Amino acid sequence: MSVNAPVAFAQKYTTMVQLLLQQRGSRFRDAVTVQSITGAKAAKAMEQIGAVNPVKNQARHSDTPLVSTPHDARWMYPNDYDWADLIDEQDMLRMVADFKSPYVVNGTYAMGRAQDDEIVTALFASAATGENGGTPVPFPSAQQVLVTEGATGNTGMNIAKLRAAKKLLLEAEVDLDNDPLFCAISAKQHNDLLNEAQAINLDYTDKPVLVEGRIRSFMGFQFINSERLPVNGSSQRRCPVWAKSGVALGVWNDIQTSLDRRPDKRNSWQVYVTGTFGATRLEEKKVVEIPCV
Repeated sequence: MSVNAPVAFAQKYTTMVQLLLQQRGSRFRDAVTVQSITGAKAAKAMEQIGAVNPVKNQARHSDTPLVSTPHDARWMYPNDYDWADLIDEQDMLRMVADFKSPYVVNGTYAMGRAQDDEIVTALFASAATGENGGTPVPFPSAQQVLVTEGATGNTGMNIAKLRAAKKLLLEAEVDLDNDPLFCAISAKQHNDLLNEAQAINLDYTDKPVLVEGRIRSFMGFQFINSERLPVNGSSQRRCPVWAKSGVALGVWNDIQTSLDRRPDKRNSWQVYVTGTFGATRLEEKKVVEIPCV
C-alpha cells in the first residue's frame, strides 16, 4: 500500500475517506470528437479533401474540365497509461474505512487528467499528415491572436481577444451554427473576464452570463476552466479556442479498472487502472491561440 497509508489508521477518529482537491476526471473529452480505434499502432483520424473551384464554361461543346481534388490525411498515435497501488491486508485490519473503492475512483480521476493532457498538447503541437503520417504540420502563427483589433499578448484575457479569435474562425468559414465552440482558461483568465463589463453586465447582453459566480459561456464560446494549460517562452498562458470538429481524441482502450489479489505481494489487493489514447488537431483553422499574461 502507499507509504502514506498509516495516516488513515483508525486512531485518526474518522470513518470518512476524502479525496484531496484535484481535477476529477476529464474536462476536455466532451469538447472534442472522440473516435474509437482498434488494432492499430497508428490511425488516420481523418481523410481530408481540400476545397475546389468550378471552371466557367467558355464555349459550346468544349472539353470537360478536370479539376484535381486535393487529398490529405491526419494521423493519431496511441499512448499507454496505467496506474496501480496496493492495499495491504494488515493495513485494512487497522482501518475503519475500506479504501478499495476510493483508490479506484482516484486512479480514474488521474486517467481522465491524462486524457486532458493529450488533448491540450495536441491543440498546439505539430500534427502528423500525409499518406503515412510522415509530414509534420506545426501550429500556424496566423492562428495566434497577437495584435488584432486591440488584442495584445501583454494583457490578460479580455473581450478584444475573444472578438479577434471569433473573427479568425468566421474568416475560416467555420460552421458556427452547427459546430460548438470552446475556450479553455485558467483561474487567472476567468478573473480577468470578471473585470470586463461586457462579460458580466446585462446592459451588454440579453441573458445572464454569470451562473453562480462563474462565466460558463459568452460570445458563443463555452468556457472550460483548467489549470493544465501550457505557457509560452514569455510566461504567457496559451489559451486555446477551438471548434469541436477541429480536434480528435482517439481511444484505443478506454479507461478500465480492476481489483485483484496479488499472491506475489503477500496476497495484497491491487487497484489497477489503465487506458490507451492519443489526440490530434484535425484542422489548423479551427483552432486559435490566445496568449494571456
